[in-house]
Amino acid sequence: MPIKNSYIPYGRYWSTPFCRWQGSFAQTHSIKLAAAVGKKFLADAELSPKTFDSLVLGFTVPQKQSFYGAPWFAGMLGAPGITGPNVSQACATSVRALATAVCQLEAGMGEAILAVTCDRTSNGPHVYYPNPKGIGGMGDTDNPVWDNFNKDPYAGGPMIQTAENVAKEAGIAKKEQDDLTALRYQQYQEALADDRAFQRRYMVPVEIKLGRKKTVMVEGDEGIYATTLEGLSRLKPVLPDGSVSFGTQTFPGDGNAGMIVCSAERASELSKDSKVTISVSGFGEARVKAGFMPMAVVPAARKALASANIGVGDLQAIKTHNPFAINDVYFCRELGIEPERVNRFGSPLIWGHPQAPTGMRAMIELIEQLVLEGGGYGLFSGCAAGDTAMAVVLKVG
Repeated sequence: MPIKNSYIPYGRYWSTPFCRWQGSFAQTHSIKLAAAVGKKFLADAELSPKTFDSLVLGFTVPQKQSFYGAPWFAGMLGAPGITGPNVSQACATSVRALATAVCQLEAGMGEAILAVTCDRTSNGPHVYYPNPKGIGGMGDTDNPVWDNFNKDPYAGGPMIQTAENVAKEAGIAKKEQDDLTALRYQQYQEALADDRAFQRRYMVPVEIKLGRKKTVMVEGDEGIYATTLEGLSRLKPVLPDGSVSFGTQTFPGDGNAGMIVCSAERASELSKDSKVTISVSGFGEARVKAGFMPMAVVPAARKALASANIGVGDLQAIKTHNPFAINDVYFCRELGIEPERVNRFGSPLIWGHPQAPTGMRAMIELIEQLVLEGGGYGLFSGCAAGDTAMAVVLKVG
Protein backbone atom coordinates (compact mmCIF):
# COMPACT_ATOMS: atom_id res chain seq x y z
CA MET A 1 0.00 0.00 0.00
CA PRO A 2 1.55 3.33 -1.03
CA ILE A 3 1.81 5.76 1.87
CA LYS A 4 0.34 9.06 0.76
CA ASN A 5 -0.59 11.14 3.76
CA SER A 6 1.14 10.10 6.98
CA TYR A 7 3.24 12.66 8.81
CA ILE A 8 4.88 13.21 12.19
CA PRO A 9 4.60 16.82 13.39
CA TYR A 10 8.03 18.14 14.29
CA GLY A 11 8.80 18.16 18.00
CA ARG A 12 5.59 16.34 18.92
CA TYR A 13 7.30 13.26 20.26
CA TRP A 14 9.16 12.35 23.42
CA SER A 15 11.29 9.76 25.11
CA THR A 16 12.00 9.44 28.79
CA PRO A 17 15.53 8.65 29.86
CA PHE A 18 16.12 4.91 29.77
CA CYS A 19 16.87 3.49 33.21
CA ARG A 20 18.92 0.42 33.97
CA TRP A 21 17.32 -2.75 35.26
CA GLN A 22 16.30 -2.20 38.92
CA GLY A 23 16.95 1.54 38.51
CA SER A 24 14.73 4.56 39.12
CA PHE A 25 11.70 3.26 37.15
CA ALA A 26 11.83 -0.27 38.59
CA GLN A 27 8.89 0.16 40.99
CA THR A 28 6.61 2.19 38.67
CA HIS A 29 3.90 0.62 36.50
CA SER A 30 5.05 1.31 32.94
CA ILE A 31 1.59 2.15 31.55
CA LYS A 32 0.80 4.49 34.44
CA LEU A 33 4.20 6.14 34.05
CA ALA A 34 3.76 6.55 30.30
CA ALA A 35 0.33 8.14 30.82
CA ALA A 36 1.72 10.59 33.37
CA VAL A 37 4.64 11.49 31.11
CA GLY A 38 2.38 11.85 28.08
CA LYS A 39 -0.09 14.03 29.95
CA LYS A 40 2.66 16.38 31.11
CA PHE A 41 4.23 16.45 27.64
CA LEU A 42 0.93 17.49 26.06
CA ALA A 43 0.37 20.14 28.72
CA ASP A 44 3.86 21.58 28.22
CA ALA A 45 3.31 21.59 24.44
CA GLU A 46 -0.10 23.24 24.94
CA LEU A 47 -1.84 20.39 23.14
CA SER A 48 -5.18 19.03 24.27
CA PRO A 49 -5.61 15.27 24.81
CA LYS A 50 -8.77 15.74 22.73
CA THR A 51 -6.48 16.32 19.73
CA PHE A 52 -6.46 12.61 18.95
CA ASP A 53 -8.92 10.40 17.09
CA SER A 54 -7.27 7.18 18.19
CA LEU A 55 -4.42 5.63 20.14
CA VAL A 56 -1.94 2.79 19.59
CA LEU A 57 -0.26 1.43 22.73
CA GLY A 58 2.76 -0.87 22.49
CA PHE A 59 4.21 -2.93 25.33
CA THR A 60 5.78 -6.38 25.68
CA VAL A 61 5.95 -7.05 29.42
CA PRO A 62 2.52 -7.60 31.02
CA GLN A 63 1.71 -5.84 34.28
CA LYS A 64 -1.35 -5.57 36.49
CA GLN A 65 -4.43 -4.58 34.50
CA SER A 66 -2.49 -4.27 31.22
CA PHE A 67 -5.32 -6.28 29.67
CA TYR A 68 -7.14 -2.91 29.44
CA GLY A 69 -4.13 -1.29 27.79
CA ALA A 70 -4.97 1.53 25.38
CA PRO A 71 -8.44 2.46 26.73
CA TRP A 72 -7.04 2.64 30.26
CA PHE A 73 -4.07 4.70 29.09
CA ALA A 74 -6.40 7.08 27.23
CA GLY A 75 -8.46 7.65 30.34
CA MET A 76 -5.38 8.45 32.43
CA LEU A 77 -4.14 10.76 29.67
CA GLY A 78 -7.36 12.77 29.81
CA ALA A 79 -8.80 11.44 26.55
CA PRO A 80 -11.49 9.00 27.71
CA GLY A 81 -13.34 9.23 24.40
CA ILE A 82 -10.71 7.45 22.31
CA THR A 83 -9.52 3.87 22.05
CA GLY A 84 -7.25 1.70 19.98
CA PRO A 85 -5.20 -1.49 19.87
CA ASN A 86 -2.47 -2.85 22.08
CA VAL A 87 0.44 -4.06 19.95
CA SER A 88 3.38 -6.26 20.88
CA GLN A 89 6.21 -7.51 18.69
CA ALA A 90 9.24 -7.71 20.96
CA CYS A 91 11.76 -5.02 19.96
CA ALA A 92 9.91 -4.32 16.71
CA THR A 93 6.94 -3.06 18.74
CA SER A 94 7.71 0.61 18.03
CA VAL A 95 7.78 0.17 14.26
CA ARG A 96 4.66 -1.98 14.46
CA ALA A 97 2.90 0.73 16.49
CA LEU A 98 3.88 3.36 13.91
CA ALA A 99 2.79 1.09 11.04
CA THR A 100 -0.55 0.48 12.75
CA ALA A 101 -1.12 4.21 13.15
CA VAL A 102 -0.16 4.82 9.51
CA CYS A 103 -2.54 2.11 8.27
CA GLN A 104 -5.38 3.70 10.25
CA LEU A 105 -4.60 7.12 8.78
CA GLU A 106 -4.34 5.85 5.23
CA ALA A 107 -7.65 3.98 5.69
CA GLY A 108 -9.36 7.21 6.75
CA MET A 109 -9.78 6.17 10.39
CA GLY A 110 -8.91 9.57 11.79
CA GLU A 111 -6.47 12.39 11.16
CA ALA A 112 -4.39 12.42 14.37
CA ILE A 113 -3.25 9.30 16.22
CA LEU A 114 -1.06 9.03 19.30
CA ALA A 115 1.39 6.12 19.30
CA VAL A 116 2.93 5.32 22.68
CA THR A 117 5.34 2.55 23.66
CA CYS A 118 6.38 1.56 27.18
CA ASP A 119 7.98 -1.29 29.08
CA ARG A 120 9.50 -2.20 32.41
CA THR A 121 11.80 -5.18 32.31
CA SER A 122 12.56 -4.70 35.99
CA ASN A 123 10.43 -6.74 38.39
CA GLY A 124 8.54 -8.47 35.63
CA PRO A 125 5.73 -10.87 36.46
CA HIS A 126 6.15 -14.50 37.35
CA VAL A 127 3.26 -16.38 35.76
CA TYR A 128 1.78 -19.58 37.16
CA TYR A 129 -0.21 -21.92 34.89
CA PRO A 130 -2.29 -24.52 36.78
CA ASN A 131 -1.56 -28.08 35.73
CA PRO A 132 -3.47 -30.71 37.75
CA LYS A 133 -1.52 -33.44 35.93
CA GLY A 134 1.84 -32.03 36.99
CA ILE A 135 4.06 -33.80 39.48
CA GLY A 136 2.39 -33.43 42.86
CA GLY A 137 -0.29 -31.36 41.16
CA MET A 138 2.17 -28.52 40.69
CA GLY A 139 1.60 -26.14 37.81
CA ASP A 140 3.97 -24.64 35.23
CA THR A 141 5.67 -21.28 35.61
CA ASP A 142 6.97 -18.65 33.21
CA ASN A 143 8.98 -15.47 33.65
CA PRO A 144 8.05 -13.35 30.60
CA VAL A 145 11.31 -11.38 30.74
CA TRP A 146 14.12 -13.75 31.64
CA ASP A 147 12.64 -16.97 30.29
CA ASN A 148 12.12 -15.37 26.88
CA PHE A 149 15.64 -13.95 26.81
CA ASN A 150 16.95 -17.40 27.59
CA LYS A 151 14.85 -19.68 25.40
CA ASP A 152 13.34 -19.34 21.93
CA PRO A 153 10.66 -22.06 21.88
CA TYR A 154 10.91 -22.43 18.09
CA ALA A 155 14.64 -22.14 17.35
CA GLY A 156 15.79 -23.34 20.75
CA GLY A 157 18.53 -21.67 22.74
CA PRO A 158 18.90 -18.18 24.22
CA MET A 159 19.01 -14.92 22.24
CA ILE A 160 22.76 -14.66 22.69
CA GLN A 161 23.05 -17.90 20.74
CA THR A 162 21.48 -16.21 17.70
CA ALA A 163 24.31 -13.68 17.77
CA GLU A 164 26.90 -16.43 18.06
CA ASN A 165 25.30 -18.29 15.13
CA VAL A 166 25.64 -15.20 12.93
CA ALA A 167 29.17 -14.53 14.14
CA LYS A 168 30.21 -18.06 13.19
CA GLU A 169 28.48 -18.14 9.80
CA ALA A 170 29.54 -14.61 8.78
CA GLY A 171 33.02 -14.84 10.28
CA ILE A 172 32.63 -11.94 12.73
CA ALA A 173 35.45 -12.00 15.27
CA LYS A 174 35.39 -10.67 18.82
CA LYS A 175 37.79 -7.86 17.82
CA GLU A 176 35.26 -6.54 15.27
CA GLN A 177 32.56 -6.54 17.93
CA ASP A 178 34.82 -4.74 20.40
CA ASP A 179 35.73 -2.10 17.80
CA LEU A 180 32.09 -1.53 16.89
CA THR A 181 31.01 -1.20 20.53
CA ALA A 182 33.77 1.29 21.31
CA LEU A 183 32.65 3.34 18.29
CA ARG A 184 29.03 3.31 19.40
CA TYR A 185 30.05 4.46 22.89
CA GLN A 186 31.99 7.38 21.42
CA GLN A 187 29.00 8.30 19.26
CA TYR A 188 26.83 8.39 22.38
CA GLN A 189 29.23 10.93 23.90
CA GLU A 190 28.23 13.36 21.15
CA ALA A 191 24.66 13.24 22.48
CA LEU A 192 25.98 14.28 25.90
CA ALA A 193 28.01 17.23 24.61
CA ASP A 194 27.06 20.78 25.66
CA ASP A 195 25.07 19.59 28.66
CA ARG A 196 23.18 16.92 26.65
CA ALA A 197 22.09 19.44 24.01
CA PHE A 198 21.05 16.74 21.54
CA GLN A 199 19.08 14.67 24.03
CA ARG A 200 17.31 17.76 25.36
CA ARG A 201 15.72 18.17 21.92
CA TYR A 202 13.42 15.23 22.68
CA MET A 203 14.11 13.71 26.10
CA VAL A 204 11.79 14.69 28.96
CA PRO A 205 12.76 14.59 32.64
CA VAL A 206 10.62 12.38 34.86
CA GLU A 207 9.81 12.88 38.52
CA ILE A 208 9.54 9.66 40.50
CA LYS A 209 8.10 9.41 44.00
CA LEU A 210 10.28 7.37 46.33
CA GLY A 211 8.07 7.90 49.37
CA ARG A 212 5.46 10.19 50.86
CA LYS A 213 7.84 13.15 51.00
CA LYS A 214 10.75 12.10 48.81
CA THR A 215 11.01 12.37 45.03
CA VAL A 216 13.82 12.10 42.50
CA MET A 217 14.09 13.80 39.11
CA VAL A 218 15.45 11.50 36.41
CA GLU A 219 16.92 13.71 33.69
CA GLY A 220 19.32 11.43 31.84
CA ASP A 221 19.93 7.78 31.05
CA GLU A 222 20.86 5.41 33.86
CA GLY A 223 23.08 2.41 33.43
CA ILE A 224 25.55 3.63 30.81
CA TYR A 225 28.80 1.72 31.18
CA ALA A 226 32.09 3.56 30.64
CA THR A 227 33.50 1.69 27.66
CA THR A 228 37.00 1.54 26.23
CA LEU A 229 38.52 -0.69 23.61
CA GLU A 230 41.12 -1.82 26.13
CA GLY A 231 38.42 -2.78 28.63
CA LEU A 232 36.38 -4.62 26.02
CA SER A 233 39.40 -6.59 24.86
CA ARG A 234 39.89 -7.97 28.39
CA LEU A 235 36.31 -9.32 28.67
CA LYS A 236 35.88 -13.01 27.95
CA PRO A 237 32.99 -14.36 25.83
CA VAL A 238 29.87 -15.30 27.77
CA LEU A 239 29.44 -18.71 26.14
CA PRO A 240 32.13 -21.36 25.83
CA ASP A 241 33.84 -21.08 22.43
CA GLY A 242 31.80 -17.92 21.78
CA SER A 243 32.72 -14.36 20.80
CA VAL A 244 30.04 -12.17 22.45
CA SER A 245 31.07 -10.66 25.78
CA PHE A 246 28.93 -8.82 28.30
CA GLY A 247 30.45 -5.62 26.92
CA THR A 248 29.27 -6.16 23.33
CA GLN A 249 25.60 -6.68 24.13
CA THR A 250 22.95 -4.36 25.52
CA PHE A 251 21.28 -4.50 28.94
CA PRO A 252 17.59 -4.64 30.02
CA GLY A 253 15.98 -1.34 30.93
CA ASP A 254 12.82 0.63 31.62
CA GLY A 255 11.28 3.65 29.87
CA ASN A 256 8.65 4.98 27.47
CA ALA A 257 8.33 7.04 24.31
CA GLY A 258 5.54 8.51 22.21
CA MET A 259 4.83 10.33 18.97
CA ILE A 260 1.92 11.87 17.09
CA VAL A 261 1.12 10.55 13.62
CA CYS A 262 -1.29 12.54 11.48
CA SER A 263 -2.30 13.92 8.09
CA ALA A 264 -0.24 16.62 6.37
CA GLU A 265 -2.79 19.29 7.25
CA ARG A 266 -2.90 18.30 10.92
CA ALA A 267 0.88 18.00 11.06
CA SER A 268 1.21 21.60 9.89
CA GLU A 269 -1.19 22.70 12.63
CA LEU A 270 0.43 20.67 15.42
CA SER A 271 4.10 21.02 14.51
CA LYS A 272 6.53 22.87 16.75
CA ASP A 273 7.95 24.33 13.52
CA SER A 274 5.71 24.12 10.46
CA LYS A 275 8.70 24.68 8.15
CA VAL A 276 9.90 21.17 9.03
CA THR A 277 7.99 18.28 7.45
CA ILE A 278 8.42 14.66 8.50
CA SER A 279 6.75 12.07 6.29
CA VAL A 280 6.57 8.28 6.56
CA SER A 281 7.86 6.84 3.27
CA GLY A 282 7.92 3.05 3.62
CA PHE A 283 8.04 -0.02 5.85
CA GLY A 284 9.67 -3.42 5.64
CA GLU A 285 9.52 -6.62 7.65
CA ALA A 286 11.46 -9.84 7.33
CA ARG A 287 12.14 -13.20 8.91
CA VAL A 288 15.30 -15.24 8.50
CA LYS A 289 16.20 -18.84 9.30
CA ALA A 290 15.66 -20.02 12.86
CA GLY A 291 18.37 -19.02 15.30
CA PHE A 292 19.86 -16.18 13.22
CA MET A 293 17.98 -13.11 14.53
CA PRO A 294 20.69 -10.44 13.89
CA MET A 295 20.56 -11.17 10.15
CA ALA A 296 16.93 -10.06 9.86
CA VAL A 297 17.76 -6.34 9.96
CA VAL A 298 19.21 -6.54 6.44
CA PRO A 299 16.22 -7.89 4.46
CA ALA A 300 13.85 -5.71 6.52
CA ALA A 301 15.90 -2.64 5.61
CA ARG A 302 15.97 -3.57 1.93
CA LYS A 303 12.21 -4.02 1.88
CA ALA A 304 11.67 -0.63 3.55
CA LEU A 305 13.98 1.04 1.02
CA ALA A 306 12.13 -0.64 -1.85
CA SER A 307 8.80 0.45 -0.35
CA ALA A 308 10.07 4.05 -0.28
CA ASN A 309 11.50 3.64 -3.81
CA ILE A 310 15.01 4.67 -2.76
CA GLY A 311 18.41 3.02 -2.33
CA VAL A 312 21.06 2.94 0.37
CA GLY A 313 22.89 5.77 -1.39
CA ASP A 314 19.88 8.05 -0.92
CA LEU A 315 20.05 7.84 2.89
CA GLN A 316 21.27 10.79 4.90
CA ALA A 317 21.05 9.02 8.28
CA ILE A 318 20.68 5.47 9.59
CA LYS A 319 19.74 4.12 13.02
CA THR A 320 19.48 0.52 14.17
CA HIS A 321 18.34 -1.51 17.12
CA ASN A 322 21.51 -3.41 17.99
CA PRO A 323 21.15 -5.64 21.06
CA PHE A 324 24.44 -7.18 19.96
CA ALA A 325 27.38 -5.48 18.26
CA ILE A 326 27.17 -8.33 15.75
CA ASN A 327 23.93 -6.81 14.41
CA ASP A 328 25.70 -3.68 13.20
CA VAL A 329 28.82 -5.43 11.95
CA TYR A 330 26.65 -7.69 9.78
CA PHE A 331 24.30 -4.86 8.74
CA CYS A 332 27.13 -2.60 7.59
CA ARG A 333 28.91 -5.41 5.74
CA GLU A 334 25.84 -6.54 3.84
CA LEU A 335 24.67 -3.05 2.86
CA GLY A 336 28.14 -1.68 2.15
CA ILE A 337 27.93 1.07 4.77
CA GLU A 338 30.76 2.47 6.86
CA PRO A 339 29.99 1.82 10.56
CA GLU A 340 30.59 5.52 11.30
CA ARG A 341 27.55 6.40 9.18
CA VAL A 342 25.23 4.42 11.43
CA ASN A 343 23.89 5.40 14.87
CA ARG A 344 25.29 8.88 15.29
CA PHE A 345 24.41 10.06 18.83
CA GLY A 346 24.13 6.50 20.18
CA SER A 347 22.01 3.37 19.99
CA PRO A 348 20.38 0.68 22.15
CA LEU A 349 23.70 -1.15 22.42
CA ILE A 350 24.78 1.72 24.68
CA TRP A 351 21.60 3.19 26.16
CA GLY A 352 19.72 0.01 26.91
CA HIS A 353 16.86 -2.24 25.97
CA PRO A 354 13.38 -1.54 27.39
CA GLN A 355 12.01 -3.47 24.36
CA ALA A 356 8.82 -1.67 23.26
CA PRO A 357 10.08 1.96 23.36
CA THR A 358 13.60 1.15 22.14
CA GLY A 359 12.84 1.60 18.46
CA MET A 360 10.71 4.70 18.99
CA ARG A 361 13.54 6.48 20.77
CA ALA A 362 15.85 5.53 17.89
CA MET A 363 13.33 6.88 15.34
CA ILE A 364 13.05 10.14 17.28
CA GLU A 365 16.83 10.48 17.32
CA LEU A 366 16.83 9.75 13.58
CA ILE A 367 14.41 12.63 12.99
CA GLU A 368 16.42 15.05 15.11
CA GLN A 369 19.67 14.06 13.38
CA LEU A 370 18.07 14.68 9.97
CA VAL A 371 16.87 18.10 11.11
CA LEU A 372 20.38 19.00 12.25
CA GLU A 373 21.89 17.76 8.99
CA GLY A 374 19.51 19.65 6.72
CA GLY A 375 16.91 16.98 5.99
CA GLY A 376 16.75 13.95 3.73
CA TYR A 377 15.84 10.29 4.03
CA GLY A 378 16.51 8.28 7.17
CA LEU A 379 16.28 4.54 7.82
CA PHE A 380 15.64 2.69 11.06
CA SER A 381 15.93 -1.11 11.13
CA GLY A 382 15.80 -3.34 14.18
CA CYS A 383 15.63 -7.04 14.96
CA ALA A 384 13.06 -8.72 17.16
CA ALA A 385 12.45 -12.06 18.81
CA GLY A 386 11.64 -14.95 16.53
CA ASP A 387 14.40 -14.12 14.03
CA THR A 388 12.41 -11.20 12.68
CA ALA A 389 12.92 -7.49 12.06
CA MET A 390 11.04 -4.38 11.01
CA ALA A 391 12.30 -1.22 9.31
CA VAL A 392 10.93 2.17 8.35
CA VAL A 393 12.03 5.02 6.09
CA LEU A 394 11.27 8.58 7.17
CA LYS A 395 11.87 11.75 5.19
CA VAL A 396 12.58 15.16 6.72
CA GLY A 397 12.10 18.21 4.52
